Formats: sequence, C-alpha cells, structure tokens
Amino acid sequence: MLSPPPFIDNEAIACAVAAHWLPEAAGADYLPWGFGAHHWRVTGGGTTLFVTLDQVEPRHTAASLEAAYAGAAALAATGMDTVCAPLPARSGRFTVDVGVGVLSVTPWLEGRSPTEAEAREPRHVGQIIDALAALHHAAPPDGLRYWAPRVGPAFADELRGRTARPWRSGPLAEEARTTIVACRGAIEDWTGRYHELADIALTRRDSWVPTHGEPHHDNQVVGVHGFKLVDWESLALAPRERDYADLLEAGVADRLDPDPAMVELFSLDWRLSEIDEYARWFAAPHTGTEDDHTALEGLREELSAAEA
Repeated sequence: MLSPPPFIDNEAIACAVAAHWLPEAAGADYLPWGFGAHHWRVTGGGTTLFVTLDQVEPRHTAASLEAAYAGAAALAATGMDTVCAPLPARSGRFTVDVGVGVLSVTPWLEGRSPTEAEAREPRHVGQIIDALAALHHAAPPDGLRYWAPRVGPAFADELRGRTARPWRSGPLAEEARTTIVACRGAIEDWTGRYHELADIALTRRDSWVPTHGEPHHDNQVVGVHGFKLVDWESLALAPRERDYADLLEAGVADRLDPDPAMVELFSLDWRLSEIDEYARWFAAPHTGTEDDHTALEGLREELSAAEA
C-alpha cells in the first residue's frame, strides 16, 4: 500500500519482529510498495528483513496465510531456488497475529522488479515459464489449500442490494457506487459465467497443481540472486491456468497449451474479486488518500471490460 496503515506504527512492527524473528531489530521503515498489503524494511545486527502485514478479511484467514507461507518455505526446501521463502518465527510458524493482521518475514533481496516491458522480453519470459513449470510439477506441500471461487453465485444480486442507495462513507464513495451500478448487467453475466466455469474446474481437482496465484512482474525480483518470485500469500492448489494471465498477454500461448475455459475462469476470478474488494473499500469510511484514488482507478479498470 502507498500509505502507512493508521492502525499500527513502525515501532510496533519493529517490536513484533524483535519478539518473533530478529532480537536485534533496531527500527522499521515503511515501504510504499505494492497494493493490498503493507510492507516495512526492518534492520538490526547486520541483518535486513522484508516484513509484510496481511489483513485477513476478505481474501484470507489466519490459517490460509500460514498454510501459504509454510507451503512456500516447503517448496524452497526442496530446492526451488526461484522461491523467496518466508522465514520461520521462533515458534516455528511462518506468521504472527498482531491483532490488526498477520505478519510474515522474508530475507531482504537486493534488486528490483522488472517493468511490464522488461517482463515481456523473451529471455525474461523464458525464466517465468521455467519457474512456473517447476512449481506446477512440484509435489504439493502438506496442508496447502485448494482454490475456491472468491465470490458466490449470488454476488451480483448482493452487490445490487449494497449499491441500491447512495454511499456517504467518503469523498469517493458515490463515484465508486455509480460506476458499479452502471455495469450491473455485465456483473450479473460475469458472475453466472464464472460459476459455470468454476463448476467445471471443481470436477478436475485431482489434476490441480501448486500455483502462485499472482506471478506478475510486481511479484518478481531480479538481482545478484538471480530471478525470484515473491509474495506467496495466494499459493494454492488450482488449475495451472491460474498463473498464466501475464504470459498469455506476452503471446506465448503456444508454449503453454492452456485450456481456454480455465483461462476465462481465472480472468473472471480476478475481475470479480477485485470488484468485490473495491466495493467493500468504498462502502467503508475513507478520506480520499492516494490509496483511495488508486483503488478507484482499479475499480474503473476492472469494469472497463463491460464496454468491450
């Protein structure tokens, strides 16, 4: 997230990291990176850690986050060197509940995420294909959750009810609500199609594989350590097409041989879950921060598919 969270400060983060991972932790610096979770750099005793605070609703539970991060660590332990694995706390677990969310920690990687253009260069695309092939052929870690639809069959009807009256929750609330209302018909069509495809996928669970869930360029880091996939909070068993969105946009479908129905499923999975999260965001109190404006642009982008 671009703005620090109002519900926990840097000192509390440093104290939690000192208590559970790095006793020498001397301080935490907030990092305005990504969109969804909050991140800090914590240093001490010559060690630098990357710290993530995930909130457990609506996308996660404490149990699902622990299973995902433990699963990533298990994959790395098998020799998958493209996995940037979380570090266990002194308890042996990979997450710590701090009341306002769940903390996890990874080593600090010196490097950077590639741009969208760089991520589509042939050499880099080859690295991603190889990394995902290794992941999809890996033995599933114990306890790894199965993917499930992220909105229910009644989502469109529920959203219609939630947007029936003006929102007074903040400066962008009404703009968000009316944007959603203008696309109600498309949302209804998408929801119906989504569950048709999900039903097909669920009949094939015995063929599902470990999937990252969001292996786009922002969740890749390149540097002296080579190529790494980061942010494993969405690790789950699913059809392999769950990981293919960016690769298909790069024009390498012939190298992946994806099932078109599953490609469509995970396009809708992303779109509808994003619409759901943005609807919750703007129905709740907000003040018009940079994050709020970024979220509104994200909502418009997801709904722009209705015009197509």
